Amino acid sequence: MNYNRFLNVTSLSRKPSPIRVLTGILQQAPPSTISMAGGRPNPSLFPINGVSISLSNGTKLDIEPNLVQKALQYSATPGLSEMLDWIKMLQKNIHNPPTLTSTDENQKLDMLVIPGSQDGLCKAFEAMISKKDNVLIEIPSYSGTLAIVKPIGSYYIGVDSDEHGLIPGKLKEALSKWSPEESKNPNSDIPKLLYCIPNGGNPTGHSLTLQRKEEIYRICQDYDLFLIEDDPYYYLQYDQPYIPSFLSMDVDGRVLRFDSFSKLLSSGMRVGVVTGPKAIVNRIALHMQASVMHTSGISQVLMFKVLENMGLEGFKDHVKTVANFYKSQRDACIKAANKHLTGLVEWNVPNSGMFLWMKLMGVSDSFQLITEKAREKEVLFVPGNAFMLDSEKPCPYVRASFSESSPEDMDKAFQRLAEVLIEAKNN
Repeated sequence: MNYNRFLNVTSLSRKPSPIRVLTGILQQAPPSTISMAGGRPNPSLFPINGVSISLSNGTKLDIEPNLVQKALQYSATPGLSEMLDWIKMLQKNIHNPPTLTSTDENQKLDMLVIPGSQDGLCKAFEAMISKKDNVLIEIPSYSGTLAIVKPIGSYYIGVDSDEHGLIPGKLKEALSKWSPEESKNPNSDIPKLLYCIPNGGNPTGHSLTLQRKEEIYRICQDYDLFLIEDDPYYYLQYDQPYIPSFLSMDVDGRVLRFDSFSKLLSSGMRVGVVTGPKAIVNRIALHMQASVMHTSGISQVLMFKVLENMGLEGFKDHVKTVANFYKSQRDACIKAANKHLTGLVEWNVPNSGMFLWMKLMGVSDSFQLITEKAREKEVLFVPGNAFMLDSEKPCPYVRASFSESSPEDMDKAFQRLAEVLIEAKNN
């Protein structure tokens, strides 16, 4: 893998921050080391002496004083060692990536604790996309990702998805104007990057089958595409066993995977993980050195202590509980949709995540209906144009989230939406 091919001039020009490097060195240095090199504040002036957290099962966790002090001080950019070690164990156990023990330093798997996967995605795109690049992106797609990539000024090629996720045939079709050999030509405008959400897609709720994943990976190999696997809903697959990740089949080191704890433990802590080849992960870390410096130490310590208390098997049990809850929410959502929206709306039943993607029948554009008429009925949805590359183009789709609403409220919401659609049809 020629990783420089996937990085832009700005990213390749980033150099390690000397102070950030020293912070990492100091974190691993013997206790007898005397440092007058850094700009760390004196911790004796921090007004926090201790931290404890109460879990929903009644357990109280008192965090060790040395770990509290670690959390309150500047730390190395990759993450606190305790959190990193736990994540490495988790990724090996769940995905067992083929490149985990690669002897190629650039290809060898690396991990980075990031302040939410959104921030990591932003830094990855800013490292890998240049103006006027051709970039392949699953459509419809997460609005947060579109907000990142659109201002860069590249040419985005939408790859359609259906109820089984991104369609391999559509990916081949999008690449049909180029031959695989062109990937070896540095002057070619052939796309170098593919972005997709493989499980419980936001907004569609769709998930890739294993067969499609294998086919997509082979296409990426043929055209030397780098694949960004944005997978915050991996553990929200309703059925076991989990469909293997792209990372788990990545023999080349061409997958950059984003995981998030937001849907599982806490969204406000802002803790995510990026896993991928060291040559790419390091570029994101260098960007972090120049921006946030590192993910919140307190957030990392709180997250680590919760995970440590659970243990690996406890974590697996917890995420199954979370997935089962969303499955029951999905069932209630579909029940309400069948009751009120049959004949007015079309949808596919999601098998993971927390979203229902609906096509309004006989409606060319959902925007006004949802942002005006539905709000007048006191019900909120997201119009589908928010998830399209061309947000000005009419779109008949709507995204509904079933994560928080009770079954009773979902029933009322779809009844109100039905009233809006019937009124619009009659007018």
